[in-house]
Amino acid sequence: MHHLGPMEDIASGKSMLFAPRLPADYAVWMGEIKSLTHFQAKYKVTQVFYIDEIKEVLSNQYQAMGTPLLFLLHGLNTDSNKYSKPAEFQGIKKFQTDLNTLHPILTECRVTKSNLELALIQFANDISTEAHVEVMRKTKVGMKEYQLESMFLHHTYMYGGCRHCSYTCICATGDNSAVLHYGHAAAPNDKTLREGDMALLDMGAEYHFYGSDITCSFPVNGKFTRDQSLVYTAVLDAHDAVISAMSPGVSWVDMHKLAEKIILESLKKGHLLVGDVDKMMTERLGAVFMPHGLGHLLGIDTHDPGGYLKGAERPKEPGLSSLRTSRKLLEGMVITVEPGCYFIDALLLPALESPSVSEFFNHGEINRFRAFGGVRIESDVCVTANGCINMTKCPRKIEEIEAVMAGVPWPIKKTTFPSGNGQV
Repeated sequence: MHHLGPMEDIASGKSMLFAPRLPADYAVWMGEIKSLTHFQAKYKVTQVFYIDEIKEVLSNQYQAMGTPLLFLLHGLNTDSNKYSKPAEFQGIKKFQTDLNTLHPILTECRVTKSNLELALIQFANDISTEAHVEVMRKTKVGMKEYQLESMFLHHTYMYGGCRHCSYTCICATGDNSAVLHYGHAAAPNDKTLREGDMALLDMGAEYHFYGSDITCSFPVNGKFTRDQSLVYTAVLDAHDAVISAMSPGVSWVDMHKLAEKIILESLKKGHLLVGDVDKMMTERLGAVFMPHGLGHLLGIDTHDPGGYLKGAERPKEPGLSSLRTSRKLLEGMVITVEPGCYFIDALLLPALESPSVSEFFNHGEINRFRAFGGVRIESDVCVTANGCINMTKCPRKIEEIEAVMAGVPWPIKKTTFPSGNGQV
């Protein structure tokens, strides 16, 4: 694959793009060879050259200043734990290079989104929301999980031109919905939907490299049972409370704890738990039901970088250690809000035996839920100057989901962002 290499002169803001010099037979296999002026217009850069001219161009343009200093992109992505690979070209050894300065600055540029970026994320959300609604309408007992995935992929590609998803679709039903990253090659969305199952569908389309990440949970037969309503309402109340509390300056760790507390209070009200909720929080009982973090930054990557700034501490306690950021919210951030409540034997059974937390369980009731699976509700939320906007417009209330599954039309209210590069 031939890559285009952008460079910017920091002092003047002048941008240069270096394009590959393609052989004539490229046109036979890959199509027309574009001119340098095409790239200049398309990418709105000051100058365009060929990649094999980098050394010569940089030396000629900056020879008066001595050897130019090249800032290369190299640093740790705290989410994936992988390092970005710095650019290289023939003759790079002739230049001074800096491997440390650029990465934290560019990462921070990705943390807050421009209005043009928000418009792309909103489009990905709108088409994915439509697709989730379509899947809800068509889901029937007896289908396969992969058929739900297929319907989603078809809708986003057919009506949104979204060739890719942001990640592998998670189409979990019944006890699979307690498997947090179900859908991978070893668990490939291949179970048959059964009467009484819940579905947990975590699917989001990608548009021009910008992602969406949406989870809907609903009963496959279109009607919530009392137990399904109890768990679903616990998660929805947590989801809504977090979104109501979000604004610039709010700590994401506090939001995670708020979600946990609401879920624990709901489970207590539903008689699955007993005792003092504050004590449960101190003992980190919430992590038994929600072992993952509340959400993550979203943009060009599904898990966008910038969650932990240099020197920032990752929390150590169960549940909180899975948080993909511990930051305070900033205007222009896009972050997923995805509380969940799962009944996972690998966590539940040790907790039922544990001297520090076993007293909080109503053991009979909890055992009844062991094959329940789980519920997750996930929306993509943009932080604004005085609050936030939920960019995901799926049916969320129980009565809305049941109505949509019974065939009632679902309106999507579009959110538009002014064009231009200013923040929201």
